[in-house]
Amino acid sequence: MKKLLVALLTLVMLTGCSGSTNKYNVGVIQLVQHDALDSATQGFVDCLKDEFGDDINIDVQVASGDSAVCSTMATNFVAEGVDLIMANATPALQATSHATDTIPILGTSVTEYGVALDIDNFNGIVGNNVSGTSDLAPLDEQAQMIIDLVPDAKVVGMLYCSSEANSLYQVKKVQEYLEAKGLTVKSYSFSDSNDVSSVATSACQETDVIYIPTDNTCASNGEVIKSAAMGNVPIIVGEKACCKAVGGVATLSIDYYELGKTTGQMAIKILKGEAKVEEMPIEYFASPVKSIDKEVAESFNIAIPDGYELMD
Repeated sequence: MKKLLVALLTLVMLTGCSGSTNKYNVGVIQLVQHDALDSATQGFVDCLKDEFGDDINIDVQVASGDSAVCSTMATNFVAEGVDLIMANATPALQATSHATDTIPILGTSVTEYGVALDIDNFNGIVGNNVSGTSDLAPLDEQAQMIIDLVPDAKVVGMLYCSSEANSLYQVKKVQEYLEAKGLTVKSYSFSDSNDVSSVATSACQETDVIYIPTDNTCASNGEVIKSAAMGNVPIIVGEKACCKAVGGVATLSIDYYELGKTTGQMAIKILKGEAKVEEMPIEYFASPVKSIDKEVAESFNIAIPDGYELMD
């Protein structure tokens, strides 16, 4: 009986050791709930689950648009000693990078890492415990869409959240392009959701066309912006889900689910010891797609050019 008990205890110990060795714990911090970020998180989770099955625990937490909550979540994940943190959106990445310099961090839905992390002359590799994927679509092509779709426009309004560093980066680049083409550009920025309605109303009353970059606060307040526009001004948007939410005409956008999967593939390499996060370059979505809302386009008498998919 004693020998049997020893054998059973040995088996339990071995089984327990095996389980702890093969189990990975990953924390996910998502800034806010909306279609694009949800899709990126889902792609990431699906990719890891496909690879590791039951040998991975993924704790997804959503910060409801609050950067301070992102910081608390990051601190908690660090205290738990997770194996990796995925930060979905720039404020989540910034909070997580401040919380740890040892646990691997992968960002996603981050437009420009040099801007987000305040790195001068960014060369594509962060070089510490941070890497990830970018949701940057070609900004010159987005700017040209404004000219092509609304050729009579003289004044372009830039509607964005000033507290999102990557929105500032996109707006600056698009503004430079449009001004070089002879258009007048006006900025309409708000610092948080409280001012979206009033700022959006002013923008829609004072311009010929609106440009909204890939901006989480705009995406979360799509109905507010749509109500302010009231179908009176065409809107070109940097991301498809936001375009649909605000009643936009067209977008040049990436596939956020596939972006999340790419981030997941990076995570797999790190967790399996096949790559070091400090050596991994930022990865980009290779084939952004132009899409247009047929009904909205027709309401502004905008002809649908070749090369556009109809928005579903």
